[in-house]
Amino acid sequence: MAAPCVNAAPGWRRVVVAALVALTLGAIPGLQPARADGLARANAAYARGDYVRAVSLLTPLALRGNAEAQALLGYMYEHGFGAPQTYEAAADLYTRAAIRGVPFAQSMLGLMYDKGHGVPQDFIQAYKWLNLAAARAQHRERDYYLRLRDAVASKMSPDQIAVGQRLALLWVPGSW
Repeated sequence: MAAPCVNAAPGWRRVVVAALVALTLGAIPGLQPARADGLARANAAYARGDYVRAVSLLTPLALRGNAEAQALLGYMYEHGFGAPQTYEAAADLYTRAAIRGVPFAQSMLGLMYDKGHGVPQDFIQAYKWLNLAAARAQHRERDYYLRLRDAVASKMSPDQIAVGQRLALLWVPGSW
């Protein structure tokens, strides 16, 4: 059975990713109140379409190491929402959040590796990050991340898939 093509419905992909961004912005448990307030204000700005304000609220949080803010700011840089579209900056922000275990950032970094946006194209790294995202995500997002991972796997040899699986298995949060 062939894996689904990620590019078959680009509009559908954008809707799902936007929903994941909204979920991530609005539902981040365990943050300190000041950080939660900053993320809540960024979420409100994003929901209003005030992307410049959202970027200005997320940037200080991301610079202080808030992984969720890094992931969301990466998304905004990747798509040019409120900031210049810069794949390299997006990949850097996604990487920082992905190594801290944020499933959304892991999935987006995997897609960057799949397409070679801001990073060298590398299907093994794409598979690894998408596999990690699926393993750590809530049920709703897990199925989506698995479909993305399987689409990447359709471009790989069995040996490459085995390497990607091994990298994901050996990965620990905080490591590259």
